[in-house]
Amino acid sequence: MNVYQVITDRILSSLASGVVPWRCPWRTETPKNLVSGKDYRGVNVLLLQASPFESPYWLTFNQAKNLGGSVKKGERGAPVIFWKISKDENDRGDVEKSFVLRYYTVFNVAQCEGIQAPAVAARPAFDPIEECERVVGAFRDPPRIEHGGSRACYVPSLDRVQVPPRPVFDSVPEYYSTLFHELVHSTGAAHRLARKGVVDPIRFSSHDYSFEELVAECGAAFLCGHAGISAQVIDNSAAYIASWARKLRAEPRWIVEAAGQAAKAADLILGKQARAVVDAEAA
Repeated sequence: MNVYQVITDRILSSLASGVVPWRCPWRTETPKNLVSGKDYRGVNVLLLQASPFESPYWLTFNQAKNLGGSVKKGERGAPVIFWKISKDENDRGDVEKSFVLRYYTVFNVAQCEGIQAPAVAARPAFDPIEECERVVGAFRDPPRIEHGGSRACYVPSLDRVQVPPRPVFDSVPEYYSTLFHELVHSTGAAHRLARKGVVDPIRFSSHDYSFEELVAECGAAFLCGHAGISAQVIDNSAAYIASWARKLRAEPRWIVEAAGQAAKAADLILGKQARAVVDAEAA
């Protein structure tokens, strides 16, 4: 049995180990306003954590000016939404309230000049795993990889992978597992394997996007197995996949089909597909 089959079987046997509705094996700090000190809430947390900045502190253009600083030229802010209460008096003299959605723009302190903000806590040293670095380096024509912010994602329109800074992860293997997950997503781009869960943005959050997440997690597990770190992350992968337990019960072949797609993705990252083409041409 090859390593892909071994890991697939192990995932299948571990699916009952738990449910992790949101996989986040790194430490995050809630975005907050520098002046008021209040945490942003709701969807604003997601909007701000999608940025590549390490500092959790944000402020408006006017707040920066009032503090004696300024926003750097050319910097683009992020939207923060809120509900504004509007009061109107009807024909009977009664006051009616309505809620209107509004937004304003904030900038991270890293986008400003002359602003004093609490320093980001020192992070422990990161000790790379040599074999994992070889896996990343084997990817021919890879997406751009950027470190920063508090989210891990692949952006098809930019062909860019973003992951949080390495030292904020719970462990070094979890960092590589997360990076591998996003790299597998990137193999679905139109100029690579063209998986519809990646190529068609409308399918995000749909049946096909859920399937794409299974592909990415299986592929990450395969790459971890290739690098020799699967024992340290496989339980988390199995628990993450178990968050689709209801879908998997309805479509029991999903995990097997996803593993097949994941094997192709892992081969592409490892350069096996490219070598096969060269061998065929040589023959």
